[in-house]
Amino acid sequence: MGAAASRINGLPDFPWDLLAPAKVVAGRHPDGIVDLSIGTPVDPVPELIRDALSAGTNAPGYPLTAGTAALRAAIADWAGRNCGADPAGVGVLPTIGSKELVAWLPTLLGLGPDDVVVIPEVCYPTYEVGARLAGATVVRADSLTAIGPNPRVRMIWVNSPSNPTGRVLPAAHLRKVVDWARERGVVVVSDECYLTLGWESSPVSVLAPEVSGGSYDGLLAVHSLSKRSNLAGYRAGFVAGDPALVDRLLAVRKHAGMIVPEPVQTAMVASLSDETHVAEQRDRYAARREVLRPALQRAGFTLSHSTAGLYFWATRDEDCWATVDWLAARGILVAPGTFYGPSGSRHVRFAVTATDERIAAAAERLAG
Repeated sequence: MGAAASRINGLPDFPWDLLAPAKVVAGRHPDGIVDLSIGTPVDPVPELIRDALSAGTNAPGYPLTAGTAALRAAIADWAGRNCGADPAGVGVLPTIGSKELVAWLPTLLGLGPDDVVVIPEVCYPTYEVGARLAGATVVRADSLTAIGPNPRVRMIWVNSPSNPTGRVLPAAHLRKVVDWARERGVVVVSDECYLTLGWESSPVSVLAPEVSGGSYDGLLAVHSLSKRSNLAGYRAGFVAGDPALVDRLLAVRKHAGMIVPEPVQTAMVASLSDETHVAEQRDRYAARREVLRPALQRAGFTLSHSTAGLYFWATRDEDCWATVDWLAARGILVAPGTFYGPSGSRHVRFAVTATDERIAAAAERLAG
């Protein structure tokens, strides 16, 4: 068996498959399951985006891997408004959602068995999968001192607001990571898919001047339209940052065929150019948080972080699978903390992306 085959066969089980037994239990509830596990959007795709998609369907030719000029401009302008980036100086590239980029980024940047990728102690599972697909070694660390003097580090992931914890990293912390990485020639990749969903905290992009120092060298910011515009089904995302790194990604993707379909590119322009639908969706999530938060606290849960993003990171101070079973018996399905790393073993993640009716049902069951 070759090294590549060993890496593929050695990948962990897909975590969501492990929830199947709890999902069966939760589904037996007389009023049906309340699924707060995955965090998939359920609200309608805004009409202006659907109209744009429809208008772009007469696209018989191959789309541009780099994105249309209109899309590149829309991404750069959005990064300027929301990330503090310079639209004229930042590199941008559309991606097939954000998961595709996360999974393949170490490979696309040429990392391999001699390299180390640093990921947060509790984080989105695909960071680890992406490193392992490239054959790289994974180190979990939330502080620079925990990494130690390791010359093999080539990439470090930061995620603010965090999935699953909702933790927001201060600009000063992010600046220290950037300075540390630049001294060592390490690429900093910031997953900012929940950047515009700050509630009690105000997230800041790695591209912001107070973090980047006005330079994008060695920096990449990953963004998604899945939650912002309910476009999870469109697979619409982008990466912005160091123009040289973006050019490297583009060169490989041209060969690999990782191309966002042109109608989706047209829809992305509409999404990124309008903030009204974003404010409306944000209000929906805010209202759902206000229903679910007190219900969790009254039921004996302690919330950790959870000041931004679309999740509550909650604990009953017991093994997370015991909490999953306790909730499943009440018809509620959540994600166990171990999906996100060993140190999440006493927490579970509640998503607030379900409908108003299902969030209200969860609150009622928690009170029972």
